[in-house]
Amino acid sequence: MGDEMSESGDRRSRHRKHENELEDDRTERKRRHRDGEPSRHTHRSRSRETGQRRRSRSPNSRDRRSRSRDRDRRNRDRDVDRDSRRRRSGERSSGRRHLEDDSNRSSRPKPRRGRDDGEPKPDTTRSLVQRAGPLPSQGDTFAISTGEEPEKPVEKPNFRTTGVLAAASNSITQADGTTITLKYHEPAEARKPAPRDAWKLFVFKGQDIVDTIELCTRSCWLIGRELTIADLPAEHPSISKQHAVIQFRYTEKRNEFGDKMGRVKPYLIDLESANGTMLNGEKVPDSRYLELRNKDMIQFGSSTREYVLMLPPKE
Repeated sequence: MGDEMSESGDRRSRHRKHENELEDDRTERKRRHRDGEPSRHTHRSRSRETGQRRRSRSPNSRDRRSRSRDRDRRNRDRDVDRDSRRRRSGERSSGRRHLEDDSNRSSRPKPRRGRDDGEPKPDTTRSLVQRAGPLPSQGDTFAISTGEEPEKPVEKPNFRTTGVLAAASNSITQADGTTITLKYHEPAEARKPAPRDAWKLFVFKGQDIVDTIELCTRSCWLIGRELTIADLPAEHPSISKQHAVIQFRYTEKRNEFGDKMGRVKPYLIDLESANGTMLNGEKVPDSRYLELRNKDMIQFGSSTREYVLMLPPKE
């Protein structure tokens, strides 16, 4: 009888211990759910479905959990205390800096606003001498610092061209003493054509050849009514005294291999004539060079004569 009572008491104590463990487990899960921690039993299957018996927890595991909770609480309290100490130290240092700034400000000497002893004030209204152009020399700099005007440099002789000789070279004096100024002057690239390039100018009046001019004998041909200076006189009243010029010029070009290829070619320029110049039926712009080619036809003013440029074939 006594054995049965002791066995039943053991069963009741084990049952009560198991219920206490289940209650602790529920409270632990509730706390973890409230704190946002994952539950340790989510990955386990239920004991009813698997048919396995749940293991009971030992008192050592409960003590271990309580110690870990106490350790976490102490760490949090330590962090809070460290943050508060840092905040208080920062406030003390900022207050100390403000006090030092105020003391420095008060210790600085205040500038005097006026002169009480009657001393004359310095003259600050005098300004430096301003000039445009390059920087002054060393002597000029010392003169500026003393308030004196530096000496002006002596003008040196100028040996550059004034244009008077060029104007004299473009003027011709006639026998009666009158002077004729040329409207055209040959450029630097003016060249006489090579003998193998026998350019010729045929003058047509209707179907008849009136004149043939060998253009390869000189580099420039002036056309106009002024007989004193014209190389190709034209008597038609619509033609100006200095009407147009046929000019041979040396030009350079590069081929596909990069080599320079120079050649002398004829060009036509109108000297701002009153009635203009026609090239192949089109009016030539004033004061512009136009390249002439083989079999080009030129007309001056309202004259019916046709000037045809020809380059005979090479033998």
